Amino acid sequence: MLSTRIASVAAAALVAGTAAYAADPVANATMMDRNQNEVGTVEIFETADGLLLRADLTGLEPGWHGFHIHQTGACEGDFTSAGGHYAPDDSGHGFFTEAGGHAGDLPNIHVGDDGAAMADFHTARVTLDGDKAPLMDDDGSAIMVHASADTYESEAGAGDRVACGVVEAVGG
Repeated sequence: MLSTRIASVAAAALVAGTAAYAADPVANATMMDRNQNEVGTVEIFETADGLLLRADLTGLEPGWHGFHIHQTGACEGDFTSAGGHYAPDDSGHGFFTEAGGHAGDLPNIHVGDDGAAMADFHTARVTLDGDKAPLMDDDGSAIMVHASADTYESEAGAGDRVACGVVEAVGG
């Protein structure tokens, strides 16, 4: 049942990845692997009730991967410079926990056999700037792809960080 629920959430996100946009992105993250090769982008759009993140990735290992917002806008070395998952209110992790996770929790992303993935994710838990969980705070934020799927429980279990991108305002 758990794997069916996870697959349903991710499948809906992958289908949404083909949508067209009337708005322009307000921020983006250029995703880099550990060798500093570009592996795609994540565009960020403002919506009436949160942010829409559009991922377009290549050159990754096939399969399910954890996909999160991390607390610091830095992607050096093994990407631990990005800190932990973004949780400005110190909430716990995991969609399937009683508290429902923290601001940096996003659904897993699936990479096809060709190493590519496209997906859209909406979150009302963060803002670009302002008072509620701003991604563009003093130390910024990063988007992270992990080696394995997130468990959606209190311990992510997603493993190594394999791609990272600093969130930056478009045109700024």
